[in-house]
Order: sequence, then structure tokens, then C-alpha cells
Amino acid sequence: MKQLNSIKNLIYYFLKNPLIGFAFLIISFALIISVLGANIRPDASFDANNQIPQISRQPPGTKISFLKVRKNKEVAQKNFLEKLFFGGQEPIYTLEPFYDYKFSGSKIIIREFTADSSSLNYKPTYKSFELVNVINNLNNSNVSLETDYSLFINKVKNENIEIKTFYFGTDKHGRDLLSRLMAGTIISLSIGLVSVLISLFLGLFLGAVSGYFGGIVDDVILWFINVVWSIPGLLLVISLILVLGKGFVTVFIAVGLTMWVELARVVRGQVISLREMDYILAGKALGFSNYRIIMKHIIPNIFDPIIVLCAANFASAILIEAGLSFLGIGVQIPTPSWGAIIDQHKEYIVHSDKSYLALFPGFLIIILVFSFMILGHHLREVLSQKDKLKLIDNSVNVV
Repeated sequence: MKQLNSIKNLIYYFLKNPLIGFAFLIISFALIISVLGANIRPDASFDANNQIPQISRQPPGTKISFLKVRKNKEVAQKNFLEKLFFGGQEPIYTLEPFYDYKFSGSKIIIREFTADSSSLNYKPTYKSFELVNVINNLNNSNVSLETDYSLFINKVKNENIEIKTFYFGTDKHGRDLLSRLMAGTIISLSIGLVSVLISLFLGLFLGAVSGYFGGIVDDVILWFINVVWSIPGLLLVISLILVLGKGFVTVFIAVGLTMWVELARVVRGQVISLREMDYILAGKALGFSNYRIIMKHIIPNIFDPIIVLCAANFASAILIEAGLSFLGIGVQIPTPSWGAIIDQHKEYIVHSDKSYLALFPGFLIIILVFSFMILGHHLREVLSQKDKLKLIDNSVNVV
């Protein structure tokens, strides 16, 4: 009963604050897509990188028939857990798109699908496959076909012919765009999470040490903070990537190392305001170590502004990663990044009916960043109201 009431209260709260409900829904949806990974993507291959050049740049909603031809090697089947997050499954079949097909003895003949079938110079092309090779790999290709091929024909019809719907169309390399965008979600969220964790560790450590000890320690750390602060963030990220080299992990580190400065300044200011409080002085008088005072008595009391800042930094990290990938120095292909997808299709934005190839990932970046900014703004309001309530309670107690 209590759980039901809490759910009702949550629904009522979201109805009363539709923007917060929208942000919560978008972030939750992105988390689910990221965690489940290849288990829910139409293209379950690694990085959603199953390229079929014949179907490149097909419009959203296109339905295409495929003949699934078994690959000539054994492919290990991945379970549900192995497909989570960055997992994937190597395709067992080669997909051959076609318009129509027919059976001829021990073979199946398909009329190939081509993207330029509407042109005047279109000439149909045909491919033929032995039924035994469609069904089995080389290790089992010695299966003898009887004079009656009906069993093999029925098996091919039921198991090896498939109609796929590309809800967001296909990109210039013939990959399912929806799957690429879904795979790019985990890239954006993981970049944001790891970057925030790196900046949180550095910002908390340097800010707390600087604010608590003061003196020459504060002067040195504050000088270092001001030096890093004076360098434009994007320029610093690009410099770090050029030094460390391009790559997925490098982007994590570079973005994280440039986002700690603002956090350190906020932490330093909060610690300075708390270090002379009575309970801190009492802890020193009781002989508590500096580590214990900082970790157990100061940091827990300054987490409110830190949470707000982390939400804003999460959104900034997503934007920075998308910008770096667009410039070609972020996440490298074939790893799907929304910024890289925009870069690969930027020529279609103007004077083309394929502009959606670049607009779809752009809209996703805007929506996800907007959701985190709404979350950060809401946390700021909630925490400020909580501080006001504390002041009211304190004044009542004094009276």
C-alpha cells in the first residue's frame, strides 16, 4: 500500500512539474537503452556496424527483404549478459537484400536490391545460392540433397527469408540508423558519467585541501586552479587529446581533466565557510585527524551544490564529446557517436532530402543535454528551498 501511494505521489509530482517529468523520462529511457545494449537493438552486431552497401541511404520506414546466408565459420552465440552495455553479437548470417526470388532445383535465385532501381539505366542483377550453403556453413556443407528439395525449400522460406523495417532509414554505409543512434546513447552517457567522476575526485580533493589548510597550500593550489581556469576548456581538451592520442579512453580522461576546475573552486569556497564552525573546531579539540574531519564532517555538508554542478557538468561532457567526435578527434569510427554520425552526413543537411541523417542525432543531443540541464536547475531549486527551511527552523529554535 505504501509503495502504491509513493507511485501515486510521484505521478502527481511529475504531472505538476511536466518539465521534470520529461527530463526524468528521457534520462531513464536513455539509461535503459544503454544498459540493455545489443539485446534490444535491431542490429545486434558490435557497434551496430553491420554494413550492407546495397541499401545505403534508404528513407525512414523502408521495408526490405533479405536472404540470410549462413557464414562459412562457426560463430559463438552470446548470452543476454554478454550483450549488455558495450557488448554485441557477431552476425551468424550474411544478409543479401532482394526484390524477389525463385527456386531452381538445388538453388535459390534472387533479384538483388539496388538503391538506384528507379533510374532509367537500371538493369536487374541476379544471384544464385545453393540451398545447402544457405542453411549450413562449410563444416556441414557435405549434407547430400535428395531429389525432393521440398524440405530444404521450406526451411529456407521459414528461417532464411526475413523482412526488416528500417524505422529511421539507413546511413551512407547501409547500416541501420536507429541501431547506430541507440548504440551512441551508451557513448554519451558513459562519457558524461566517467568525466563527472574524474572531475568529482580531483575537484573534491584539491578544493577540500586548499580550503581546509589555507596558507601556502591554498596559494599553490589556487594558483594552479587559476592557470587551468584561464585556458579555454575546448582548447585544453583538444591539446590533451593531441598529446595522449585519439581514442575512446582518451576522450574520457581529457574531458574529465578539464571539468574539475569549477568544482574545485566551489568546494574550496564551501570548505572555507565551514572550517571555522563550532563543530569543526570541536573535532580538532578532540584530536580528530584532518582526514576524518574533511571526509566525515565537511564534505557531507557541502554535497548540495556539488550535486547541482555535477548535473550541469554531465550535460557539458555530452556536448564536448559530440563536438570532438564531429571534429574527428573524439570517439573513432566505427564506434557510434552522435557527433561522428553528424560529421559523416553533414553534406546532406543542405539541399538534400537525406538531411534527417544528420538531424536525428542532432535532436538527440539537444534533448539529452536539455534533460540534464532541467535536472540540474530543479536540484538547485529544491536544495535552495531546503536551505531556506533550515534557516526558518533555526530561527524558530532560537526564539
